[in-house]
Formats: sequence, structure tokens, C-alpha cells
Amino acid sequence: MSLGRRSDRATTEDLFISYSDLPRGPSHPFYTRLDKILRKHDFDPFCYAEVMGRPSIPPGVYFRMLMIGYFEGIKSERGIAWRVADSKSLEDFLGYKMTEGTPDHSSLSRIRHRLSLEAHKQVFAKVLEILKKEGLLKGKKIGLDASNIEANAAMRSIRRKIDGKRYEAYLKALAKQSGLEEPTKEDLSRFDRGRPGKSCSNKDWESPTDPEAKVTKMKDGRTHLAYKPEHAMDLETGAMVSAVIHPADHGDTDTMWETLAEASENLSTVEDATEDGEKILQEYVADKGYHSAQVLVDLEEVGIRSYISEPDRGRRKWKGKKKEQKAVYGNRSRMNRDKAKGLQRKRAEILERSFAHLLDSGGMRRALLRGRENIWKRYLIHACAFNLSLVMRQLYRAGTPRGLEALIRLLLLHLFGLLYSVRPRFPFSAPQSALSAKNGLSLQFAH
Repeated sequence: MSLGRRSDRATTEDLFISYSDLPRGPSHPFYTRLDKILRKHDFDPFCYAEVMGRPSIPPGVYFRMLMIGYFEGIKSERGIAWRVADSKSLEDFLGYKMTEGTPDHSSLSRIRHRLSLEAHKQVFAKVLEILKKEGLLKGKKIGLDASNIEANAAMRSIRRKIDGKRYEAYLKALAKQSGLEEPTKEDLSRFDRGRPGKSCSNKDWESPTDPEAKVTKMKDGRTHLAYKPEHAMDLETGAMVSAVIHPADHGDTDTMWETLAEASENLSTVEDATEDGEKILQEYVADKGYHSAQVLVDLEEVGIRSYISEPDRGRRKWKGKKKEQKAVYGNRSRMNRDKAKGLQRKRAEILERSFAHLLDSGGMRRALLRGRENIWKRYLIHACAFNLSLVMRQLYRAGTPRGLEALIRLLLLHLFGLLYSVRPRFPFSAPQSALSAKNGLSLQFAH
């Protein structure tokens, strides 16, 4: 049965359509509600008036596009530009009409270079202010943890800092010294695996395309050029208080102070904006990678109670180290309490979830930008989107577009299940008797 025919010939009237006559479907409900939150808290005027200058596209549009990258899990700025150009809902979210062209990926790159890192930090503080007004920021109990971001640079391209030789050329020279005159790639690989004293130190090697990327061991055991993101999280609400990109070869006890300083500065800015006199950063929770006697002493001096897991280092010698002994024993005593166990469970849950959202589903596990500052800029806006998802989840019970779609499907399934459970049934006995007599079957009909 035919449902209609396709029109193969366009009329003259079809060539001229006014903008008001164009068919418009409903926008995505997630981005519509997120737009209401940003407008309510004057996000775009803040970006235009207080961040910096007037670039080729409004700064608010730039920051919103990077947030779309987080919510949609898009890795590249080119992919974000393509996604925005294909979606009417995202055009509405950015404030573009159908007759206007959306920004190109090159515009995002130019604005990222024009806007300073400090400008991105101010936008991050603005989002924290939104969370504070919505009751989603306390800032008293802070948890810290770090992960890895794979850099946009290959290990095979690294060069020696002394003479600029590539790793393959350096390996060939060592193979010739050992007696291999014309080694193949398989010979070099076999020689490299078995040679004694093998190392690839950051003191001797660097990437020519991204010198700030450092050789490090990834979470899955691979060795790669990488960066180290570190999060400071509010353990009472799950809000991200600071997100810092560090060199991957720096230890946790070294990088924690910059992350804590960023967290303290952000919380102080929010407290000033809301005129709240509560004390911030009262308790600090971390795993055993952050445990150090000097760290514990420094935390006590600034008035922060530590709850840091202690690694098994055997019997300690405290001669001439009374301050360190007191700090370590104090932390050990606190860790034996039930409160510490609860804080550690909370830290593991909230911190691991934040890395899963930003790095895995957010598309930042492997960087497509180069340079610590460039990666940090985009990472900060992803952290802003992560915090805004908390507001969305509190107001609408869905923190991402996919979460909203799953919630709608779940509600529909519950509704259909409820309707099916209360559906009336009307048995028909007359046909049943006739059919059962003929076929020897017991049939039941329901309306």
C-alpha cells in the first residue's frame, strides 16, 4: 500500500522561504535547561565584561562550545565545531539563528590562544559561585587524587637533549658498538629489550613536538609521554574545587601544594562573593601516595587536619625529628577512627568518578592539544561542565544529555509497566468452550 510519492520537481515558490516560515522542532531539553541556569547567573555577561576583550566570537560562546565537548564526549575542537553545525539544539544553546553560521574550529583555537589561563580560571571560579548559590559547595573537607593524560606526542619521536639524536639512531649506534653492523628493526627491538642499563629518563630525552610532555608510566602499565591532572574535590557535595595539570614526572607530595593553593584561592573568591565567613579547608583526605612526614608537618602548620593513608615503611627512626613524629602519629591516630574510614571511602568514590567523567566519557584521556597551558585551559572548562552537571542533577535529576535520555526511558518503562499492571481483563467463555472441545486445548482470551 503506497503512503505517498516523492516530489521530484521543485517549484519556484520553494526557492524563497522566510525565516519565520521555516519548520522548527523542539530543542534538546537538557541544553534548554542548562541555558536557563547560565542565563540566571549572568554567565555570558561575566565572560564578555570581566574576562577579556572582544575576540572574533563572544567569549561566552567559546566557553559553551568547550562545555559541549564535555557533555557530548568529543575529543577535538574540530569535532565540536562539526557537532554544533549539525545540531539545531546546540545552535539554540549557543544563541545562533538558522541564518547565521556557527564558529569554525579555527576560531576556537585562536580564542584559546588569546584568552589567558587566568581568564579560564576566573570562569571556573564563576561556576563555583553558581554552585555555592545552589547549595552545592561547602569546601571544608577536601580530597585529592591524580591520574594521567596521554600527550599528543609519540615515544618514537623523542630526541636526546645533548645531541638531538632520535631514539632509533641512538639505538643503532649502541648496536654497532656491540657488533651488529646492519641491524634490522627486529634486531634493534630485540637488542633494546635485552640491553643492560636501559633507561629513558626525562633528564636525557624530550619530545620535539611537545617538550613539556614527560615520559611516565601510565595506569595500564604502558610507558608514554603524558601529563598529570590532579583534582581537589569537595567530599560533602562532590563538587570539583580545583583542577590542575602538572608535569607527569612530578610526585604527588610536590604537586599537591599547587592544587591546594588553587582550591584555597577559588574557595576564598567564592566566600567573598557570597559574604560567607565560614572557615574553609578544614580537613584534607588523600591516599598513601601523598603521605610524607614533612607534608603532615606543613599541613599542621596551616591548620588543616590530615587523613592520609600511611604506607608500610617498617620501623621509623625519629631521633631529632620530634615535629615529624608528632605529625605522623597524629595522622595515624586519626586514621584508626571510623570517621577516617568513611572519608577514605568517600574520597575513592568521588575522585574516581570525576576522572571517569572528565577523562573517559568526557574525551580527555588523550590530549589533542600540545603544551601544558593549552591542555589546562580546556581541562578547566571541562571541569566547569562537570560542576554544572551537579546543578542539573539536583534540579532535573540528570547531569548529562545521555543521563536525561536514560531517565526519560526509565520513566516511560515505569509508566507502561504501571498501565499494564492495572489493565482490565475480560474473558470470553463462549468461544473458549467451542475451541477447546474441537482442539482439546485450553485457550484464554483477554481484551
